[in-house]
Amino acid sequence: MTTFSRRGLLYIAAGSTAAVTLAACSSGAPPAAGTSSAASGSSSGGPRQISQDAYDKIIQAGPVADAAVVSASAWASKIKAAGFIKRGGTTTGAIFSLKDPTTGRIAGFDAGIGDLLAHYITGGTDVSKLTQVSQTSVDTRETMLQNNTVDIVVATYSITTKRAEKIAFAGPYYASGASIQVKADNTTIKSVADLKDKKLVTESNSTGITAIQKFVPGNQPTLFADNDSCVAAVQQGRADAYILDESILLSNAVKNPDLKVVGSPFTTDPYGVGVNKDDAAVKAFVNTFLQKIYDSGDWLKLWKATVGVYVDGTPETPKLGSAAGS
Repeated sequence: MTTFSRRGLLYIAAGSTAAVTLAACSSGAPPAAGTSSAASGSSSGGPRQISQDAYDKIIQAGPVADAAVVSASAWASKIKAAGFIKRGGTTTGAIFSLKDPTTGRIAGFDAGIGDLLAHYITGGTDVSKLTQVSQTSVDTRETMLQNNTVDIVVATYSITTKRAEKIAFAGPYYASGASIQVKADNTTIKSVADLKDKKLVTESNSTGITAIQKFVPGNQPTLFADNDSCVAAVQQGRADAYILDESILLSNAVKNPDLKVVGSPFTTDPYGVGVNKDDAAVKAFVNTFLQKIYDSGDWLKLWKATVGVYVDGTPETPKLGSAAGS
């Protein structure tokens, strides 16, 4: 758990200018200068954390599709017959999809989108059995969808035109933006303006590359295949800063007290639910589901029970099709 010397901003709705303020977890350390009291944890002084019980209740109360709607979709019918959905994602992403090593349960905002969709299709109420998660990376997501290894990818998956050439995106269901992660004791990097001539890292095939090319022209970042390698490079002093979606960097900072996120996002990256593009009806089916949870308020309930545990404010509900490639 950690505190942040500057409050991060999460841009929740694609294209939205609304922002909410990060309320970082604390392990007893005083809040850093410039943070509000809300940024140091819960009102009782303890660290904030997602409640599995509250999470489960939201999934169980989510909408369920009519039998005729499911039977009209070969894709959904297969999922209902199996009794679970196969989600490409992660089990190590704090806030978005994190596995409890004690219980084996996975909770978070991305996990909740997958679980709500599985509940919508199957009607199942045992949340622990609704989703089967396969670990994905920036290099494997499209291939796993193309090969039907997974039914969906919900993994802070930024919608881009290039990716949409290979797979289809439903949504967006969330939007973040490129931000900056540095060591907690770093006082020289405060915004993107401070990145010139710095040693930067990001994930290969990620939107962090294009963000660096556009906002730090001439800088040649070191590329790693996964998030953990980028984190290690910063922790070990082999890199000055890690550039990627702020939501992922915030998750890193929650887990690593020697890291912090500085400045505000300097791009807008909408997230989508990745699906195989061979059947356009699948994307339409998932979009119908997303619209239902937007209209019912279940999306906002899930946000409050996951992301909202760590940030203060109320986000705008996303708008379908509001991002290029979606």
